[in-house]
Amino acid sequence: GILGISGSLRKNSWNTSLLRVAAKELPQGMKLEVFNLAAIPMYNADMEGASMPEAVVEFKSKIASSDALLIATPEYNYSIPGVLKNAIDWASRTMKDSPLNGKPVAIVGVGGMMGTVRAQLHLRQILLHNGTMVLPKPEVYIARGWEKFDMHGNLIDEEARKSIRTLVESLHAWIVRLNPAV
Repeated sequence: GILGISGSLRKNSWNTSLLRVAAKELPQGMKLEVFNLAAIPMYNADMEGASMPEAVVEFKSKIASSDALLIATPEYNYSIPGVLKNAIDWASRTMKDSPLNGKPVAIVGVGGMMGTVRAQLHLRQILLHNGTMVLPKPEVYIARGWEKFDMHGNLIDEEARKSIRTLVESLHAWIVRLNPAV
């Protein structure tokens, strides 16, 4: 299955909504589970090892058992949100034992006038350093989120929905290409 991660903690987050849309657009036989980052504490190296927080242990376990990650990131101050960077920092420890090593990942994001172009670029750099296998194409940057979602957080833009469908189909092909046994 795919582990969905939203970089937003907001109740009516457009990026979390994208993950729900992606779950409905998956190729047959695939499943997506969304992990909420809210319980993960700020990274502190003193809490590694035996005193690792339970939320971090669960997060790393879910990454390890997934076939791939689908990360939906908003853009805050030209980059990814701190909550997402913090979760990646936890998941990367220790580098030799990180469940991120070799993990297929796709990135999507919805934001303002420019979508999430800069945030996704930063996220690609971070994930590259952590040994993930980021899907190169398609790049899905959904701009003007307020025009794409209704007041209840439902995606109402069919072009955006098609982009999400293409992304998850490409992620499925990427998973199979990297791990033919799946």
